[in-house]
Amino acid sequence: MLGLGIIGWIVIGGLAGWIASKFMGTDGQQGIVLNIVVGVIGGLLGGFLLRLFGVDVKGGGMIFSFLTCLGGAVILLFIVGKVTGRRTS
Repeated sequence: MLGLGIIGWIVIGGLAGWIASKFMGTDGQQGIVLNIVVGVIGGLLGGFLLRLFGVDVKGGGMIFSFLTCLGGAVILLFIVGKVTGRRTS
């Protein structure tokens, strides 16, 4: 995902964060900036977890990067929901 550049991070992160927030039922609580932040942090989290399992995340392409961000964002929102005690769907 590092090869996408800052604009790629923002666009893919924003989309992934928005879709993850819809999936987890937190969309009403988040704005566009928080969706981008959740998606970008989710991408970092997803990439870290995939590397732990031996998956090469650098050569995955844009769709793989999006799915990594989406999966990481869902995991992030789930963890935040558990820590804060909020119901996530």
